[in-house]
Amino acid sequence: MQVFSQKRITSNIIKGSLGNMIEWFDWYIYASFAIYFAGSFFPDGSQTAELLSAAAIFAVGFLMRPFGSFIMGKYADRKGRRAALTLSVSIMATGSLLIAVIPTYSSIGIFAPLLLVCIRLVQGLSLGGEYGISATYLSEMATPGRRGYYASFQYVTLISGQLIALTVQIILQAILSDAQLRAFGWRIPFVIGAIGAVVVLYLRLSMDETNQFKNTEKTQPVRGTLHELAKYPNQVLTVVGLTFGGTIAFYTYTTYMQKYMINSLGLPPKLVTMINFAALLIFMALQPVFGHLSDKIGRKPLLYWFGIGGTLLTVPIFLG
Repeated sequence: MQVFSQKRITSNIIKGSLGNMIEWFDWYIYASFAIYFAGSFFPDGSQTAELLSAAAIFAVGFLMRPFGSFIMGKYADRKGRRAALTLSVSIMATGSLLIAVIPTYSSIGIFAPLLLVCIRLVQGLSLGGEYGISATYLSEMATPGRRGYYASFQYVTLISGQLIALTVQIILQAILSDAQLRAFGWRIPFVIGAIGAVVVLYLRLSMDETNQFKNTEKTQPVRGTLHELAKYPNQVLTVVGLTFGGTIAFYTYTTYMQKYMINSLGLPPKLVTMINFAALLIFMALQPVFGHLSDKIGRKPLLYWFGIGGTLLTVPIFLG
């Protein structure tokens, strides 16, 4: 078994995390800039209808995430975590570049939204693989007793990807008019995402493979089957339940809330962007704190707090 120095572990964590960050940046810029490009693909004349159509495609991308997790997870079990993470960021980069250059409805008609759907499906496949594999890589690369802390950086980079997307949006809102953003400005962040993904691809090529994968490769050549997974029904249902609840809560506050504040409350887009930015910054800063805390007191107390707090406080927050 190869023994990694702390410096090498940190380097691998950073490279893995940066890839996670750029993947989530590429994913979130769609949601952040939908208010500007929705009319280019769904010229309904009603802002509500346009936003709902754009949101529907965002949701469609989620349909591929479970398939991406399964397919890319099996690939990671056979070819390694590094190979799977490199493949996922390559797919995401290609998708962002295609969205950056895709013609609008006025140019190619119904093929414009159809192409957008296809691209988002492929990106959903990529992100589904990235989410699980990056968590696996971070936890396997972490030193014993610090897995909660290191694994928390998955969400740090996840949120930082969204914060960078919002930062790009704030900058573009400051230098471009609303008409310019709707005409061509919305394409700029997709170009940035594609370039960033290429840089991260280069970094990921130099990551080390985890010792757990190397050891398993030698002792258990056949891995990652549904038959094996079915041996642990309670654990599977627990993970599904936790992921289900956490995902609904997370996207309610980070994706739907933006459209709720603009379309239902009538707040200006620039103000909504700043509110989202501040909330996400606080959320991101708390991740390592709670990750470190989980290493000290265990995972269960924090999971109980999330479940009870989310159940009791969500409705009052919206009503307030």
